[in-house]
Amino acid sequence: MRILYFTRDFNAHDQRFTNALANTSHEIFMLRLESQPFTLLPRQIAPGVEEVNWAGGNEPFSWSKTLDYVKDLKRVIAEVKPDVIHAGPVHTCAYLAALAGFKQLVTMSWASDILHEVKNNQTLARTARYALKRTSVLVGDCQAMANMAVETYHFPKDRIVLFPWGVDLELFKPNGVPYLRSELGWKDAFVFLCLRSWEPVYGVDLVVEAFARAVQEIPDLRLLLYGSGSQKEVIRDMISHYALEEKVYQGGKVSNADLPAVYRSADVYLTAAHSDGSSVSLMEALACGLPSIVSDIPGNLEWVEHDKHGWVFPDGNTAALAAAMIAAYTQRKKLKAFSQNARLLAEEKADWKKNFQELLRAYEMAVETAR
Repeated sequence: MRILYFTRDFNAHDQRFTNALANTSHEIFMLRLESQPFTLLPRQIAPGVEEVNWAGGNEPFSWSKTLDYVKDLKRVIAEVKPDVIHAGPVHTCAYLAALAGFKQLVTMSWASDILHEVKNNQTLARTARYALKRTSVLVGDCQAMANMAVETYHFPKDRIVLFPWGVDLELFKPNGVPYLRSELGWKDAFVFLCLRSWEPVYGVDLVVEAFARAVQEIPDLRLLLYGSGSQKEVIRDMISHYALEEKVYQGGKVSNADLPAVYRSADVYLTAAHSDGSSVSLMEALACGLPSIVSDIPGNLEWVEHDKHGWVFPDGNTAALAAAMIAAYTQRKKLKAFSQNARLLAEEKADWKKNFQELLRAYEMAVETAR
């Protein structure tokens, strides 16, 4: 099978998907819609994946160039002759593939596209609707996305393939040396970890504010804060305002190889995301046996059960998040059981090698639909 993988940019998730596809018997071609002007950790396209030059991919996406993109995408389709186009996000890449008239379209929702980005934007909602109407199979990572596709866009349930994108359970596992604690002098501290992007949707500002409240009551608390984003100055100003420089470690971006050691250096993982699918960082934390404190959005509730894998707090509620942090510290005797439950859940639901097979099934469904 010849597969054209069409994505917004080449992020860590794209790298993982294309690496896995390169190890199949299929021929893999890749298109990227844009190149964002911020610096990412270096990522290599796997041998066996051919990146195709076209009208997009070298600069930020522009709606004003839609006709140019579609015209050149038709040229690419004629030259590559794909059996399937795998395209996402829904309202950009899949929309362009639909405009180009390609029939065997596997649309991959990134969850945030139809759960967040198009939610209050009628123009983007129309592009999503157009793309989904012309999609053979819809692929996604969480039930919340599927519900939205069915209820709002009337997409047929029997043409949705859901699977958590999962993690490498051999790389992300509980046993290992938590060397960061020693390096930071935090061996006897109680350490939280947050490594979501510093964007409004992920609520990192809420995490910092809640931590500032909790640490006033329990001075032994510490926070590993990784990531960056458009709220960089806001987050750093908050850390300075609350005088948290000695209690919050700002780690920046971290490579995939170093991530397991970061997880193992924490006692509890935090996410205050306001919208999310099946978060890969949450699954990595579970695989490393980390209890979690999560906002009560649907994507998180598919993974974390309160008082079994950790604690759940009402989305956007700073006081409740601070209270959950304090509860995690005062209820430390529960952490061992929560850790075991977390790892068992990851083994059951978040095995990347097993879950990836569902994507290949989606491709087969799209081809069968066209026959």
